[in-house]
Amino acid sequence: MADTRYIFVTGGVTSSLGKGILASSLAKLLQSRGYSVTIQKLDPYINVDPGTLNPYEHGECYVTEDGAETDLDLGHYERFLNEPTSQANNVTTGRIYQSVISKERHGDYLGKTVQIIPHITDEIKRRIKILGSKGKYDIVITEIGGTVGDIESLPYVESVRQLKRELGSKAVVIHLTLVPYLAATGELKTKPTQHSVKLLLEAGVQPDILVLRTEHDIDSAIREKVALFCNVDLDAVVQSVNVPTIYEVPLKMLAEKLDITVLKKLGLDINEDIDLGAWDKFLTRLKNPKHVVTIGLIGKYIELHDAYKSIAEALVHAGSENLCEVEIEWIHSETLQPDNLQEKLSGLDGIIVAPGFGHRGMNGKILAARYARENNVPYLGICLGMQVAVIEFARNVLNLESADSTEMNPKTPFPVIDLMEHQKGITDYGGTMRLGAYECRIIEKKSNVCKAYNKLTVYERHRHRYEFNDTFRQQFIDAGMVPVGVNPETDLVEIVEIPSHKWFVGVQFHPEYRSTVLNPHPLFVDFIKNSLVKK
Repeated sequence: MADTRYIFVTGGVTSSLGKGILASSLAKLLQSRGYSVTIQKLDPYINVDPGTLNPYEHGECYVTEDGAETDLDLGHYERFLNEPTSQANNVTTGRIYQSVISKERHGDYLGKTVQIIPHITDEIKRRIKILGSKGKYDIVITEIGGTVGDIESLPYVESVRQLKRELGSKAVVIHLTLVPYLAATGELKTKPTQHSVKLLLEAGVQPDILVLRTEHDIDSAIREKVALFCNVDLDAVVQSVNVPTIYEVPLKMLAEKLDITVLKKLGLDINEDIDLGAWDKFLTRLKNPKHVVTIGLIGKYIELHDAYKSIAEALVHAGSENLCEVEIEWIHSETLQPDNLQEKLSGLDGIIVAPGFGHRGMNGKILAARYARENNVPYLGICLGMQVAVIEFARNVLNLESADSTEMNPKTPFPVIDLMEHQKGITDYGGTMRLGAYECRIIEKKSNVCKAYNKLTVYERHRHRYEFNDTFRQQFIDAGMVPVGVNPETDLVEIVEIPSHKWFVGVQFHPEYRSTVLNPHPLFVDFIKNSLVKK
């Protein structure tokens, strides 16, 4: 669409101010006013994608429908907008340079000296415009990772400068900064914001709107001071006060009229009828729970909660649906031992064993799966969490004592989890991965899974390389762990369930990636519903 508008969100003063939540909230408001909106993230790191990053480095790796391994902010975009993202919604410096160097090797630049300007910036601009050129979106919001002043983000800021010059009034820059509160003097200080804007101006970019993160309400005097010193309109100085839940931010931005200010600056019509009814209903349920449930999240990266961001948010959505507050007990799998299992897990209403790669913390996860199975505690095993349940069942019910995944023990005599034959010659990380959305056919109509989904065919996102080994399928069925979902093309097992258990489900895929505010994932909803029912 020739008239696509572009909004750029930059950050200053410090990282982790919530650019992703701001971008998502603004997008939600614009969407609710009838505009088609998408959001993309530009990440300054040189990794091609976050797929090989340790979760401690960058939080979880989020997977899109088309199999792109992306930044966790894309999860926020989808949860707020209820619209899928794709490979085009996440761009890294690694991907930009890879593309430019590949073109140079092919001779596309006809012998020219390849430089950051114009070649790198041209590639960045091309990537920014891809989503706008598809004709699907009225507005594309682009979030630039990092903080203004970082060496890594300079080419992106320069690209924004060029695009503002090319697009004129069809582009708007929003700069998110921090206004710290000095307890000693009882003052909010605007100097860091002034310096941050000065850095942007030195790069040739005048912000159109300033959003000020703050712990205390900002009065009119401070707004006027910031507007004057930073050369922005008074109504373009917006505060973003800390709130109990990220899902309140759209309503706070609505009260600040951020969406109206943006639409005016972009020359777009303001539809006075804004439809946030479903969002308000979700928030009302979230804030007024009638029950409390405690869920143990067993993982090996639990020190950084962002490593399991989508799971935590899926539990919020499912809690709201059940009028229930979900309290997450973050349990490091390495701390679980046979002698402390009762102490650590006995107070839980439900157990989730989280995804992961590698053998660290594996024994603790297996112990947690066994505890859930033997004590009739609702269990949801996600990806490795399903594989853990399979290994535990093989060892303790099928009496295959050395059963394991070949990821953990390549020489196991009972490889109940294994690479498929066609994968075994591939050595590159990612090359053996099943990534993105795959069809799953539910083959047991009386299963809890079928009741939860209320349909027989679903599409779920994957990120793994090891699979349930079909050689053992009949043994598992005979002993009481039943494959209830399979991929119709390959017959690979996607879901296992123990019918005699209250609610015991393991899924090879990642249901958390599909859970949104307006469409909580049915498996999480049913898991919480059954966790509420006391033993």
